[in-house]
Amino acid sequence: MSADSPAAAVGETLSIRSAATPRAGRFLISAGRNHFVSDARASSGGPGEAINAGELLLSSLGSCGLALIQKKAAALGVAVAHAEADVSFRRDVSDPTRYEYIRIAVTLGGIDDATAAELVLAFTSACPIYNTLRRGGPIEIGWTLSSPN
Repeated sequence: MSADSPAAAVGETLSIRSAATPRAGRFLISAGRNHFVSDARASSGGPGEAINAGELLLSSLGSCGLALIQKKAAALGVAVAHAEADVSFRRDVSDPTRYEYIRIAVTLGGIDDATAAELVLAFTSACPIYNTLRRGGPIEIGWTLSSPN
């Protein structure tokens, strides 16, 4: 893997860094040589101007899914005229610390239904983001205290 391509190979550990900025609720995300801003939602005390954490989760599912669909289509020699993924979630009303559901609606054009099913299966069988969310997985958290400046 190159330093500017933060995609983890099997068995490889990938890390990103999120850092709080002086503006409350605004964060700088660094992934390899890519850097962008993410905000907490305005209703959570953030600026609400940049993409938020939930949207990043949804976008990672859409991106992973479409990448794997394109990879499988290329391997099959299939020309997909159109590909998009609409990904959504609903915050659970009874437990707002989780999502009631996550839905992925894939739209593909220029192919038949059997090919579409094969391409979507390539996504659902290989995307680690999708499968970790679907099956669950361990999450570890730790902390350190920085020295005062």
